Amino acid sequence: MKFTASQIAGILEGDVVGNPDVEVSKLAKIEEGIEGSLTFLANPKYTSYIYSTKASITIVGKDFEAENDIATTLIKVDDAYKSFSKLLEYYNQVKMNKTGIEEPSFVSESASYGENLYLGAFSYIGENVVLGSNVKIYPNSYIGDNVAIGNDVVVFSGAKIYSESVIGNNCVINSGAIIGADGFGFAPNEKGEYQKVPQTGNVILEDYVDIGAATTIDRATLGSTVIRRGVKLDNQIQIAHNVEIGKNTVIAAQTGIAGSTKIGENCQIGGQVGIVGHIIIGDNVKIQAQSGIGRNVKDNEVLQGSPALAYSDYNKSYVYFKNLPKIVKNISDIEKKVKEND
Repeated sequence: MKFTASQIAGILEGDVVGNPDVEVSKLAKIEEGIEGSLTFLANPKYTSYIYSTKASITIVGKDFEAENDIATTLIKVDDAYKSFSKLLEYYNQVKMNKTGIEEPSFVSESASYGENLYLGAFSYIGENVVLGSNVKIYPNSYIGDNVAIGNDVVVFSGAKIYSESVIGNNCVINSGAIIGADGFGFAPNEKGEYQKVPQTGNVILEDYVDIGAATTIDRATLGSTVIRRGVKLDNQIQIAHNVEIGKNTVIAAQTGIAGSTKIGENCQIGGQVGIVGHIIIGDNVKIQAQSGIGRNVKDNEVLQGSPALAYSDYNKSYVYFKNLPKIVKNISDIEKKVKEND
């Protein structure tokens, strides 16, 4: 796809300085720009590159004034970074605007779907599935029986959505994600063997939820595992059965949350955090990477460590952790002097 400077300026409500007919077909960093590419300048420390970049078009702020000759065509906007992000979003929408059902694929006769469906090859749509409008399901995806998916949802290649799951509007489910697999439920019997406990619930994703690649969300034993509106989950996260995650909470990669834990709204959870089951984490909580959470957490707490401490307490304690050899030596020296004086 090619765009001219005047077309891009129209999308961004910006002003062209240079050739309005110059075309671009790719994106680049300003220091790596080549002919036919589009870049942007938002950070002042990269300003020097605007005089050497080979990019055909550069998005800049309206306050930018060139001090030397430049070859690139400028598009001046109110906020270069936000405008470039807007353009990326627009480009993505155009690139992903696929429709139609590719073959081979399977769609159950009892399934229904809205307008502008895209179903990639080798995908499977089970019985009684309901798909909204503008749903994009990429190749090799599996949608189980009785799944409901809202409008403007994207399911990338290789994702698996098990039966009974409910997906809201404007959700994104990335490749390899598994929604609705059985929770880890086993009960020991008199022989010491583990017998599976049937997992009869489902998973509910509310609107504007993003699920990262290879993230797994288990179905509830009874009831629902619920991911509330606006939650963003990174790659390779494990969400166990009957967990509930509150609105607009974000969780980084390789975090694991055990069963029946409730996490509040607007929380920020770092990578490789481990959270035990059956606890309640309040709203606006911040948990630093690699922390271990084994207790209930109040609203607005900031935690770090394993087991996690209050963030400020952890930092104070860490001063002593790293100085332990020196502290031990000092104590030994004091003990030696005391014995010498006895």
